Amino acid sequence: MATKIRLQRFGKKGYPFYHVVVADSRSKRDGRFIEKLGSYNPNTNPARIDIDFDRSLNWVSTGAEMSDTARAILSYKGVLYKNHLLKGVTKGAHSEEDVEKKFAEWLKDKEARIAKQTEGISESAKKAEEERMAAEKAKSDARAKEIAAKNAPEEVAEEAPAEEATAEETPAEEKAEAKEEAPAKEEEKKEEKKADEPKAEEKPAAEEGKEEEKKEDK
Repeated sequence: MATKIRLQRFGKKGYPFYHVVVADSRSKRDGRFIEKLGSYNPNTNPARIDIDFDRSLNWVSTGAEMSDTARAILSYKGVLYKNHLLKGVTKGAHSEEDVEKKFAEWLKDKEARIAKQTEGISESAKKAEEERMAAEKAKSDARAKEIAAKNAPEEVAEEAPAEEATAEETPAEEKAEAKEEAPAKEEEKKEEKKADEPKAEEKPAAEEGKEEEKKEDK
């Protein structure tokens, strides 16, 4: 029977997670399986992978086929590298002690790279959060300025009519003063005319006096 290491999908829509299983290559993707080797959750960053290393190595060493995703997962966990080293032992390239030593060095280097990647992701997430908070603050400040700008014209609009009223009152007062001054000027003119009239009457009186003197001489 041909066996294959592959994934079975579980979880809800938009949030899937997978079981890593060994199944008959002829069975359906989510059908019956022979053995469960672990799980794979791609929703975390980095993705979380939990597998039974020894059982996975055993199935790989016995010739089980692998789907592309299952191969990537097993390679990431070092199963394929360990299988490669064990094949070298059968060929006499190195001893089992060398295999364990080389795999321990590889595993240490792998863990260091994973830790560095996780730290970088954490810093990126922190920076993204700071940028998000700064953007929200800038948006809030901009909205506050808009509200202040909307309120400012209303206050000016309320004061403007008072100024206009004052401006309108000034010409009215000037007109009233002009009207009051006009009759006063007319009265002054009339008084001047009256003052001139007696002078006009004095001339005939003087002439009458001269005529009387002439009559007496005669």
